[in-house]
Amino acid sequence: MSCFVFSQKDSDKNKIIQELSEKACACTDSITLLNRDKKDILKDVHGCIDQYTGALQISSLLSGAEELSKTAPEVNGKKQVTLNYDTNKNSQQYTESYHDIERYMMGNCPSLKKIAAVSETKTDRLSKNPEALEYYAKAIEFSKAENWKEAIKNSEMAVKKDPKFVYAWDNLGINYRRIAEYDKSIDAYKKSLEIDPNGKMPLQNIPMAYIYKKDFQKAIDAYLALDKVYPGDSEVYYGIGQVYFSGIKDDEKALDYICKSYKIYNQQKSPYRTDAEAVINSIYKNMKDAGKTEKFKEILKKNMIQWD
Repeated sequence: MSCFVFSQKDSDKNKIIQELSEKACACTDSITLLNRDKKDILKDVHGCIDQYTGALQISSLLSGAEELSKTAPEVNGKKQVTLNYDTNKNSQQYTESYHDIERYMMGNCPSLKKIAAVSETKTDRLSKNPEALEYYAKAIEFSKAENWKEAIKNSEMAVKKDPKFVYAWDNLGINYRRIAEYDKSIDAYKKSLEIDPNGKMPLQNIPMAYIYKKDFQKAIDAYLALDKVYPGDSEVYYGIGQVYFSGIKDDEKALDYICKSYKIYNQQKSPYRTDAEAVINSIYKNMKDAGKTEKFKEILKKNMIQWD
């Protein structure tokens, strides 16, 4: 790509990121969530971000044209700058632009936050009992309104009508956690697992309840239980990393686990990559202050991660 430089004014990159991210956010608004695998939902998210990444690449190139023009040759009395637009989606240029949009969206796009937090819900696994379904639907609406106690009452009625209604048990666990009834929350999740031992939602949330109880070793054990059912799951590494970072205060172990989650999130095109990135940055600050910069680099190298 070649261009002539006519103006000394750079493009406002942050404004462009915002504009393109808002368009990508509007795209994610239309993504269907119900009765779909999470990996397929994430593919749709990737498609929304991908379609605006090229535009940001070009804008970023143009914003740097003024600096390049200082040493560029003149053609007919005007500076001519050659810009290299890399169409390779594994390139650093593409990756940086993609991540810029993704970061903005994770902080500012409600639909992406909802997608990132959504649990997989299969319609064929809903209760066949109409009364249980009615109470469950009411519980969900009360949860949306942040009326946790009414959500609990209706979830309890749902499982009373259908004791094998796993989603109602899961919702009960969530809402007990929200009112700091952590033991009751864990009990509800365990009821769900008695019905479906492979239930990912309760397996992911039991360690969270232990974290709130500040029982960090049981939280780690619960994440390892998740790993037995879903080996290599990014949430195992991210969760244990967070326990070591925020709870146990062991930056080195935290960094090793968070790096493992970061790599998986990258491979999955998951927006949670930005959360792992933020934790790595925080760990870096701690380790730098402690004079452990070389150890930080060593752990990243072991996990084959490049870091600026």
